[in-house]
Amino acid sequence: MTRNLIGLSTSSVYPETTASCFELASRLGYDGVEVMVGIDPVSRDVDALVHLRDFHDVPVISVHAPTLLVTQGTWGSDPWEKLERSAVAAHRLGADTVVVHPPFRWQRSYAKGFTEGIRRLERTTGIIFAVENMFPWRGPKGSEVRAYSPGWDPTDRDYEHLTLDLSHASTSHQRSLDLLQAWGDRLAHVHLTDGDGSIKDEHLIPGRGDQDAALVLQRLAERGFGGHIVLEVNTRSIGSRQLREETLAGVLAWTRAHLGQTVDA
Repeated sequence: MTRNLIGLSTSSVYPETTASCFELASRLGYDGVEVMVGIDPVSRDVDALVHLRDFHDVPVISVHAPTLLVTQGTWGSDPWEKLERSAVAAHRLGADTVVVHPPFRWQRSYAKGFTEGIRRLERTTGIIFAVENMFPWRGPKGSEVRAYSPGWDPTDRDYEHLTLDLSHASTSHQRSLDLLQAWGDRLAHVHLTDGDGSIKDEHLIPGRGDQDAALVLQRLAERGFGGHIVLEVNTRSIGSRQLREETLAGVLAWTRAHLGQTVDA
């Protein structure tokens, strides 16, 4: 039976640093790290990431490409260059997966060729490019803004590999269990988190929202899911390093329990 690698996203320790994530992941027993390429200069410096990986003896299992609004200038302004550089980084770091968001609607040329471009990158790089489910942007009165092209829901798009983010499913008023069923073998990567259905993307601790996160993990184990499961939560409101560490350790134990993994597996 496949033993899933459970990773810690560098975004889960913010406002602590990328370096802190490697240290915590190693000490708490996570199987690896997902690097969110973005604001922290270290996250953009592959040489520094290689050093952190080797120093803490913790693998990098995935790279999150800089495709967020706040990272529009990271690794250049050309979105294809961003993805190519993400694949190069993944190769150097030993990761097999790049997580990518669908294009914004104003990125017309990029969006027009996105599906075939992702397939091309997978063929030429040997890296899995797992397109992530997003969510509609809603105003305070419920009006929806079309932010992504061809859309925020990848279910009916011709992508070979998908990333399931439980918080995004909640924000879009979907059920992660339904997406798990609909996507089948296209599911390649999981961002383990939760949400409460708010218009904000909450990234709650799994089990504290409406996405049946424990049952999602059990279903993944039952079907022999072979991808990575990465904790991607918001811990900004946690007031101390000690409490953040205790929280992340607790979530790791909770995740292993619901996947049926023993502590010393």
